[in-house]
Amino acid sequence: MAYLSYDIKPNKVKKIKTKYREIKTAIPNPKSVQVLKDLRKYEPRAMGGQPPIVWHKARNFNVWDEYGNKWIDFSSGVLVANVGHLREEVKQEMLKQIKQGLIHNYCFPNVQRARLVKKLVSMAPKGIEKAFLLTTGSEAVECAIKLARTYGQMIGGKKKIGILGFNSAFHGRTLGSQMAGGIPGLKTWIVNVDKSFYQIPYPDGYFNKNTGFENFKKELKKRKIKPNMIAGFMMESYQGGIAAFADKEYIRGVRAWCKKNKIIFIDDEVQAGFGRTGKLFSIEHYGITPDIICCGKGLSGGLPISAVLGPSKIMDIYGPGEMTSTHSGNPLVSRTAVKSLELIQKEKLVARSARLGMILHGELNKLKDQYSDIIGVVNGKGLLVGVLFRKAGTENEPDGNIAFKIVKKCIEKGLMLYAPLGAGGATIKMNPPLIIEEAALREGISIFKEALEEAVNESK
Repeated sequence: MAYLSYDIKPNKVKKIKTKYREIKTAIPNPKSVQVLKDLRKYEPRAMGGQPPIVWHKARNFNVWDEYGNKWIDFSSGVLVANVGHLREEVKQEMLKQIKQGLIHNYCFPNVQRARLVKKLVSMAPKGIEKAFLLTTGSEAVECAIKLARTYGQMIGGKKKIGILGFNSAFHGRTLGSQMAGGIPGLKTWIVNVDKSFYQIPYPDGYFNKNTGFENFKKELKKRKIKPNMIAGFMMESYQGGIAAFADKEYIRGVRAWCKKNKIIFIDDEVQAGFGRTGKLFSIEHYGITPDIICCGKGLSGGLPISAVLGPSKIMDIYGPGEMTSTHSGNPLVSRTAVKSLELIQKEKLVARSARLGMILHGELNKLKDQYSDIIGVVNGKGLLVGVLFRKAGTENEPDGNIAFKIVKKCIEKGLMLYAPLGAGGATIKMNPPLIIEEAALREGISIFKEALEEAVNESK
């Protein structure tokens, strides 16, 4: 689908001032237009998909532009700022490391990297013994694929290299991660897609109502997929685009199937981890333990880092120098990540996410009941929500137009959201920092409700 593009022409809007937000100029601010023009002129068009607000600073659960406008942030910088934007404690760790005089040292040992890998393993599910640090989520996914296929060949020969996953899955932007993903439109550039990557319908209960485990076995039989062909099964603990969790019993059945057939179960937690959904790792909602966990985004509280977690028998396949990354565990990012993890534990942000999530989901489900003709489903858990809009009179045909209008109106009213994702650009995701105050959360929900009502009335 061709995504809608935001107009960068300033629009006069109603002035707003509350404890948590302030809109005092046209949106976008006229003085920011040249920056927006430069970005559109000198960057690839692909970078122009977000609302035209030139961020100037962000702190905790607020975002400001340079001109005094202030937003309640329901984006978390796209699931990154779990402990808040530039938390003072995190900021001080950055400054201490810079003052110490070391911010990069390739794969040479450093204290901060040692602290972080030890911390990650201590927090991970039983059976996780080692952590490999990288820079991006896609890089973590690529590493997990490499480990699973290598291990598969070690125990089952050259045929055991397949990676099985789900339709509509998003695992990243690189070659391997996009072949593992289940979005056909993202693979057209590849042309010669590796035939050992397989996808089957995702049992979300909305687009696919066949959620029993027997359907998993039927799909394998129909596709002539045999266990001795599969090295790894990879799934997002919730599907990122529409924030949908899979049927619990289905996934438990798949986990048992993987164990029986010596298939590596890979949990992609890049978007989902570190308290986002009311569990430390979102895979816990299914009551299972994966073999490999891919982490990222919310790990550091703002700086780029990812990790692959797993048992020694898998993580130690490659020898010294055979599995490295230029910025692996650089001391600056590692130090901030440790502090971020400490804050998640100290402030009980996992439980906080679950508690505030009940408010967020409760209010949005009331809206779904009120606008059941256009809201198809409210997905997610904890402080992670995906509101999927559909065209009135259809069962589940996505309506990206109204989702786009609602996000635009929210931006103009002081609620920061990112462009609608998934299912034809019809899903509005809301994922505020886990530290957001309850009053600010409720104010953000009221803004969304107001924008929805206006968009509906205008369409009539």
